[in-house]
Amino acid sequence: MDELTHTTRVTNLPLTQANLPHLPDAIARPTYDRSALTAGIVHIGLGNFHRGHQAWYLHKLMQQGLAHDWAIIGAGVRAGDAKMRDKLLAQDCLTTLIELDPAGTSAEVIGSMIGFVPVAEGNAPLIAAMSDPAIRIVSLTVTEGGYYLNATGALDLSHPDLQHDIAHPDAPKTVFGAMVAALRTRRAAGHAPFTGQSCDNLQGNGAILRQTIVGLARATDPDLADWIETQSSFPNAMVDCIVPATGEAELARARALGVIDAVPVTHENFRQWVIEDDFCAGRPAWEIVGATLTQDVHSFEAMKIRMLNAGHQVLANAGELLGLPTIAACMEDAQIAAFFRKVQTDEIAPHVQPVPGMTPDAYLDLIARRFSNPQIHDTTRRVAFDGASRHAGFVLPILRDSLAKGTSISGLALTEALWARMCHGTRDDGSLIDPNDPIWPDLMATAQTARDTPKAWLLQKQIYGDLASNPHFGAAFAGWLSALWENGTRATLSAYLTDGTI
Repeated sequence: MDELTHTTRVTNLPLTQANLPHLPDAIARPTYDRSALTAGIVHIGLGNFHRGHQAWYLHKLMQQGLAHDWAIIGAGVRAGDAKMRDKLLAQDCLTTLIELDPAGTSAEVIGSMIGFVPVAEGNAPLIAAMSDPAIRIVSLTVTEGGYYLNATGALDLSHPDLQHDIAHPDAPKTVFGAMVAALRTRRAAGHAPFTGQSCDNLQGNGAILRQTIVGLARATDPDLADWIETQSSFPNAMVDCIVPATGEAELARARALGVIDAVPVTHENFRQWVIEDDFCAGRPAWEIVGATLTQDVHSFEAMKIRMLNAGHQVLANAGELLGLPTIAACMEDAQIAAFFRKVQTDEIAPHVQPVPGMTPDAYLDLIARRFSNPQIHDTTRRVAFDGASRHAGFVLPILRDSLAKGTSISGLALTEALWARMCHGTRDDGSLIDPNDPIWPDLMATAQTARDTPKAWLLQKQIYGDLASNPHFGAAFAGWLSALWENGTRATLSAYLTDGTI
């Protein structure tokens, strides 16, 4: 099966290996022999982003006859991961990727994933999979808030999940405890460690993963921690591709193309992956298919996280308050689009350095075009989800730089006030906002208090740290939040756009 033979096409077939030759000709598919692939990567957190990004890059290599010993084994530690496992195994771990370009839609089936370990309490199957010396990379997408960091960015070993893993190192609850257990097994067997590769939107994501793994290991086995510190590697990386959540509309898109896929992935016509070239056990040649391998990831990730990810938060909370369903709808709204560009130009871009081939101004134009793509149904709800992690990780570092340099913070303070207003749980028209954060009850209660006492919002130390004690930020935030309650979102945005202050 070195080359799939395309025979008579039958539309609306379930996605399986056996049905690949019968899919419509317009759907591209693997040309390599998937039965000959062997695993080299375990990926934890099989959401849409991984399948539309890292798995796609690997698939492209395999299409060129390369990296056939680097196939992906999926894994997870949550109940939702077990549901994803069932769906993917039922379709032989294949995924339909649907590219939503304003100029037209295209689709391809990728086959770089070949298995999915059972999801079990204590994570024994996952630990066993990562202990296999054939696995040379363990990658993960566990979201920005999944690394157990405190407000200062240090590892919070007091968290109950990590306390459980410290008490039960052979039956851990977390992804990180499972990785430590597998590294312990590999060391005891005389095997080399794997590379830990974070694919989450965190600046210095590899360094943060190293901190988490080494810190957790040190709590139970200092010698193991030293071995991991010196022998393993944790490359930093910047990842970028807008990949909306899958719902009925996405399932219908796949059916309209002629394939029944339980978990299709829609994505924009843009991808970027900048990776620090630091792999202790080898890696696929991702640079052949467009990834950038470098020793200087920081400037790339700073531009993306500060302008794109923080920019998402600038848009999403205002959009949610005004009932706009998608990021593209926010960009169609002249007032919100102007708010987005003014905050970016005046308060974010000045704290971003150019990278080879791209200035901050050009990058702003690029992301504005991407956000405006009407084919990408990226909901404001998805983008606003887990604001406690996203504001802390994306917006507040810029705010701290601005305060330190004495530059404008008015738009950033308004961005925080919009988030606080949204967490009250009502829109400007009085309609209810469904819970949208892992700590939503706490945020909602604090937002209710902050309506009359704005500083209460900033006293959430796990998010804002010492920012509550900054009088300049505190006054700007309080002014904007009061204006939002007294005048509404439209009038408040208008005040900012008119003179930049309340």
